[in-house]
Amino acid sequence: MSQCFNGAVSLPQPKCLQQRPLLPSKTTLYVQRKSNTSALLRRCCPAKLRSSQTLSTVCSAAAAELSLPNPDGGSIPFNPYPEGSAFLAKIKGLLFYTFTLILSIPLFVSMLVMTPFVLLFDKYRRTAQHFVNNIWAKASTSPFYGVKIEGIENLPPANQPAVYVSNHQSFLDIFTLFHLNRPFKFVSKTSNFLIPIIGWSMFLTGHVKLNRMDKRSQLNCLKECGRLLGLGCSVLFFPEGTRTKDGKMAAFKKGAFSIAAKAKVPVVPVTLVGTGKLMPNGHENMVYNGSVRMIVHPAVQPTKADEMLLQTRNAIASRLPDEAVLPQLSTKE
Repeated sequence: MSQCFNGAVSLPQPKCLQQRPLLPSKTTLYVQRKSNTSALLRRCCPAKLRSSQTLSTVCSAAAAELSLPNPDGGSIPFNPYPEGSAFLAKIKGLLFYTFTLILSIPLFVSMLVMTPFVLLFDKYRRTAQHFVNNIWAKASTSPFYGVKIEGIENLPPANQPAVYVSNHQSFLDIFTLFHLNRPFKFVSKTSNFLIPIIGWSMFLTGHVKLNRMDKRSQLNCLKECGRLLGLGCSVLFFPEGTRTKDGKMAAFKKGAFSIAAKAKVPVVPVTLVGTGKLMPNGHENMVYNGSVRMIVHPAVQPTKADEMLLQTRNAIASRLPDEAVLPQLSTKE
């Protein structure tokens, strides 16, 4: 019995398949994977052989060669690049920011009104301010993309301090993580706090400032996060340190895990899938079509910082394609 696709599958019509050329390179087919799927099937299997059984077999073999979804449940290739019209994405981006700004004005006013009461009764956690942030983030994103949360049962109670850790793909990551409905503080560049209304809201909520170019600021940031955990607040970290430029998850820095180990609080790993294709890093003026999946993994209990880092990273990476995860060469940073 002759075989097609270099031994990928055996088919019942040897002569036809023997005479067909081998598939082009994976790179070529990857680039043309949508437009050329039907042509690929025609090349491998002429019309007279296209019974339902043969078509299914050929489709499975072709999909395996291309790493495309197939009837037998094959894999999806790693593709960090958005799909769709860049022009339409720019229009959608303009609408997104306009809508977000309009929403933020009345919500910011409400935050100002409640600030004296928050400082008096909930100075550190600022749950009421965070509740406004949740409303703002959900209302801003809902018209533009959907968020599906998996593993929500793995979230600790809202009043339990924890370190939330996520991969960092896009400017939309923070908007998306607010869908968890947990009152966390996140670390942001000092310059972001100067943005009218949005930056001021971050200040009122008590998020943590960081000057990335100043080592003293970095140490103060870690100390402040540790202090907040001791006061019963949760903290969110992106341990890669910055947004990915190529869609791949970089090595994790140790700071978040050292804080969690010292404070003896759990780390909650969260995998974000899809935000990078909606708004790629460096293209913050665009919003492409799509949706986001957010996977909450079981909490990593406090132990040594190195062990927590590796357990957390493995959990987050488990829901990403292998090609989208760079190696963790060290846990010393």
